[in-house]
Amino acid sequence: MSTTVFGPMASDLEEVPASVGEWRMAWHQPGDAPPGRPHGANAFCVTAAGEVVLVSTDGSRWEWPGGRPEPGESWEDTLRREVLEEACATVTSARLLGFARARCLSGPEEGLVLVRSIWRAQVRLLPWQPEHEIRFRRVVPAHDLARHLCTEDGAVPIYSRAAREAALA
Repeated sequence: MSTTVFGPMASDLEEVPASVGEWRMAWHQPGDAPPGRPHGANAFCVTAAGEVVLVSTDGSRWEWPGGRPEPGESWEDTLRREVLEEACATVTSARLLGFARARCLSGPEEGLVLVRSIWRAQVRLLPWQPEHEIRFRRVVPAHDLARHLCTEDGAVPIYSRAAREAALA
């Protein structure tokens, strides 16, 4: 496992412990999604000025836009809808970076496998008019992303890998 400005970075298919319960996460290259239940899309959203868009429900914990699919949506459809809803931004182009696959080893969800698509999206910001759970938006310089983006403890290797694939780390 190598490192980036975020911390340790996941290698292809390397399972790393997740922060909650007995979950393991792994990075998968773009292409066919790995087996599991589609669990949504997240993206590093980059403006024309090279800044990265972050969103927050409380104004203190900043995350990358994303969310779960609606029935019949493709990975990219989910990405575009979630970025519009959460960040009030239009995706002008998107590049699939890979997939994060989470597998539950024990407990009531034992055997559950969730797959999330991870993207780099070029975006055009629209006027800020929050309508859903996200109440705050900010843009940060790409070189300062690691200082602002909150990551779950166990997911740091996945975020690190995604940032490297997005050419942000």
